[in-house]
Amino acid sequence: MSVLLQVSDTHFGTEQPQVVEALVALAAQQRPDVVVLSGDITQRARPAQFRAAKAFVDRLGAPVLAVPGNHDIALFDLLSRLTRPYARYAAVFGHNLEPVHTTNDLLIIGVNTTRPWRHKHGEASLAQIDRVARLLGAADPRQLRVVVVHQPMAVTQARDRSNLLRGHDAATRAWSAAGADVVMGGHIHLPYTRALPGLDRRLWVVQAGTAVSSRTRPAVPNSVNILRWGDAQVSPGESQQTPSDAAACCLIERWDFAGREQGFICMAVTPVQPDRA
Repeated sequence: MSVLLQVSDTHFGTEQPQVVEALVALAAQQRPDVVVLSGDITQRARPAQFRAAKAFVDRLGAPVLAVPGNHDIALFDLLSRLTRPYARYAAVFGHNLEPVHTTNDLLIIGVNTTRPWRHKHGEASLAQIDRVARLLGAADPRQLRVVVVHQPMAVTQARDRSNLLRGHDAATRAWSAAGADVVMGGHIHLPYTRALPGLDRRLWVVQAGTAVSSRTRPAVPNSVNILRWGDAQVSPGESQQTPSDAAACCLIERWDFAGREQGFICMAVTPVQPDRA
């Protein structure tokens, strides 16, 4: 079984120390095989904030696939924003802004949806859509195929429609047809999992809340997602699944920070069954 921990919108510079420690403890307990950072790692793209973020992810004990968010480009330093927008990000997380993580069970494809000339809106270009589709088309049937963006591919509330990824319709159709199972995102600090309608293949959007920042939405706590895929999956509070069920089902868990317990608690488990020929 492979375990993926999705951490988003940490906004280092606004992090809450007790939540940071609770998330480190959760990672030690769950032992993820890979950590996905889906953008807005820092609040203002300052070097000290990137260093704090790097120190944090180094404590999670797993390889990290990261993509930048709009907050990871300097906002007020216009010279840096226009000439070297990703220099501070790259100094910590590497120059590859669209990394790929491959194992026997997982194919995870990062997409840089930020644009330095935009304040917050994201975009998937035709070239990016085609690149991801080619990678998906070459995937092993055993692999769960995950695409990671920052801005959401689908929203559940009207107030969030302005934050939709530009090009999301074309990307959704192309990536679904090419074999994507899950698209992970962040940006709006609202966790949910939903299947997208009107597609020939089932495709789920998995959104994460803000993991450790004080910038939570009203009545929405800090949260992260854990995805389980492969043999002999067991979700919190569930009995062992049969091998045939485990091979077909991916479990997507939402873990919320509970102040009373000072820890992350599994609040919802969504089983999804990827389409396979």
